[in-house]
Amino acid sequence: MTKGFYTLLIAQFLSAVADNALLFASIALLSKLNAPEWHEPLLREFFVIAYIVLAPFVGPFADALPKGKVMFLSNGIKFLGCSLALFGLPPLYVYAIVGIGAAAYSPAKYGILTEMLPHFQLIKANAWMEGTTVTAIILGPVFGSSISAHDPYFGIAIITLIYLLAAGFNYYIPKVPIDHKMPKRDLVSLLKDFWHAFTTLWRDPQGQVSLAVTTLFWGAGATLQFVVLRWAGLKLGLDEQSATKLIAILAVGIAIGSVGASMFVKLENAVKVLPAGILMGILVMSMILVDSPEVAAVVLFCIGVLAGYFLVPLNSLLQHRGHTLLGAGHSIAVQNFNENIGILVLLGIYTLMVHENLSIDIIIIIFGAFVSISMAIIYKLYLKHTKTKC
Repeated sequence: MTKGFYTLLIAQFLSAVADNALLFASIALLSKLNAPEWHEPLLREFFVIAYIVLAPFVGPFADALPKGKVMFLSNGIKFLGCSLALFGLPPLYVYAIVGIGAAAYSPAKYGILTEMLPHFQLIKANAWMEGTTVTAIILGPVFGSSISAHDPYFGIAIITLIYLLAAGFNYYIPKVPIDHKMPKRDLVSLLKDFWHAFTTLWRDPQGQVSLAVTTLFWGAGATLQFVVLRWAGLKLGLDEQSATKLIAILAVGIAIGSVGASMFVKLENAVKVLPAGILMGILVMSMILVDSPEVAAVVLFCIGVLAGYFLVPLNSLLQHRGHTLLGAGHSIAVQNFNENIGILVLLGIYTLMVHENLSIDIIIIIFGAFVSISMAIIYKLYLKHTKTKC
């Protein structure tokens, strides 16, 4: 790995810590403002809208400039949004502005991997990237809830400084050659270009299956975070700070699963890890049988291991196919568009179920069954396509 890759990792880690800490600081602020409980998952809804609306533009933006510069500017937007919270802007709007920065940041942070490293190092690089991201997911919620427990505004002020520090590391990421720069940048051309990228990836057999799985995973993952928080409070009697530790254990499992994938799974065999996703959904349903924090920790750890094991290879496959067919920034923008529609839909359904006071056990069963059945269908369709091709 090059020296610049580790600078990228540090910048990504700091930015991801701040993103995850801000979510829990915002939840604490909503509580202080006596907002309805269903506003909590709505935070993520406001966050992901930018990914969907800006998808046709952030890919060309990431490919038109050195990606380190794109990441620097994107962290600046996050810094601005976080700062506005200190001046009284409501949490939902604050998280929406930070989402704009995150939407622009994502194609650059993943797209630069294909420009910085050869394709045979992509799974290892993604494992490092996912490892730092997952470490941030472990530390972010605990850190965010801890520094915001007594004063959410103090917590948000600290998070603002972390965004500033991340931008500093972004500034020192080495410049790489600009890849797939667009000749035209008018609105019609950008929309046509995005539609071409969207259809190209969905028509590619490997791109299709990896897009479908990553879309499902991120939608399910975002929802699972809120499911665990609610489940820990209602079934295990844990407060919010203790519940965030369970999310941290889930994230540790994802990190270990990611490392396992980097060691044992080759890029050409990426699709063969799909059965792990089916098993993951079954384990999610088993949560309704758990009544102690210790058993909950074991179950969530195992769910995390399975999630990391199947996510990293398929993410790497999608990046490789996208870079080959379209350009890194374009393909990541399409990926983000699909994944965040998944988050928007699944979190929207979860928000509706919470608003209607549906039992947490019923929510868990619906959620786990959906994951397992969807993964099984995707895997079966891919195998059918492979046999037909042969």
